Amino acid sequence: MNRFLIPVFLALFLLTTSTTSGQNLQTNTNLDKVKQSQIFDKNYQLSPTQNQWTFIKLDTRNGKMWQVQWGFSEKDRMESTLNGVSLVLESEESVGRFKLYNTNNMWNFILLDQLMGQTYQVQWSFTPSERFVKPIF
Repeated sequence: MNRFLIPVFLALFLLTTSTTSGQNLQTNTNLDKVKQSQIFDKNYQLSPTQNQWTFIKLDTRNGKMWQVQWGFSEKDRMESTLNGVSLVLESEESVGRFKLYNTNNMWNFILLDQLMGQTYQVQWSFTPSERFVKPIF
């Protein structure tokens, strides 16, 4: 009798586990879709850097960017321009056109024009002369 029950319990366990995993996968996929729609439907996107105090704010319509630093004291909070010039004509701006991607280098990001495919290297820094946005050809 015990030899018969062990395979039955094992089969039930495997069936329950695979069903649960499938449901979690579906939930995660739906959550990812919600997150993506929230990002692409907004004029601005805030991207974290590997520095806990620093973010990059992107105007998704035109590629303008700012380095945003937060802190506990007034002197630690700031917003500095990384790129104050629109990368497209005003008539070509559209919400979600530009997206920022992390790289393995904490100082650099890749900016993608999702309509035209143009890419840019974005470098933030605490030193103003080391900040830049340059096209990648």
